[in-house]
Amino acid sequence: MTTREAPVAAVAQVAPGTEPAAVQAISWRGRVHARRWEILRWLSPLAILILWQAGSAWGLIDPAILPAPQTIAEAGIELIGNGQLAEALRISGIRAAEGLFLGGVIGAALGALVGFSRWADATVDPTMQMIRALPHLGLIPLFILWFGIGELPKVLMVALGAAFPLYLNTSSAIRQVDPKLFETAAVLGFSPLQRLRTVVIPSAAPQVLVGLRQSLAIAWLTLIVAEQINADSGVGYLINNARDFLRIDVIIFGLVVYALLGIITDALVRILERRALRYRV
Repeated sequence: MTTREAPVAAVAQVAPGTEPAAVQAISWRGRVHARRWEILRWLSPLAILILWQAGSAWGLIDPAILPAPQTIAEAGIELIGNGQLAEALRISGIRAAEGLFLGGVIGAALGALVGFSRWADATVDPTMQMIRALPHLGLIPLFILWFGIGELPKVLMVALGAAFPLYLNTSSAIRQVDPKLFETAAVLGFSPLQRLRTVVIPSAAPQVLVGLRQSLAIAWLTLIVAEQINADSGVGYLINNARDFLRIDVIIFGLVVYALLGIITDALVRILERRALRYRV
């Protein structure tokens, strides 16, 4: 054996016994490091709550301006106990779902039309961009004059806000599909429906789901404002009613509920995204 071959032979003899242990140690360190950051993400808001509660207990924070977390939690328990929160969540959930469905269908359909057709891109997209430039929350007085003060203007406001993220992401995703995939589908003799199912949808799905997450966030944001104008039910009504009685604890709890609803629905879409796009792993 030459001097050059000896180190190679030594590595070959040592590697089989030591490599798995080394890889396992590196993997273990990586998991510990990732878990450390995950724990820190939870500790950060918890530390803020503790400091907030301590500041309230020591009199550093005026309860008339910002009640203690314990007071807000007690207000939430009160609303849960008397059934007001459950009823408000049911009504707000229906409004958000109806608005998101209506806006999502319109936005995705127009986005697909613009993405597939140059004619639609030249005729539909300019109008959509002009409407998108308008502050949709500023249209609330006009919607009230047009549609009254019932459920319709609230649902339409949510739909208007939710439509544009899906419209933009759908049209952009379709335009960015690799042309070579269409050429391959044409060579294989795929029908238009097969091209849609096997080429367009898998390629566009990631960006469309991002648009859905954005639409959900805007839907809840719009609903917060819409429910505080001439509303007699819903989470926004609870907040508006609490303002009249100077219940800041109820107002903050209502805002926390909106935030939790946004986080939960976003998490559900992310789960759907992981399941729908598991082929990319």
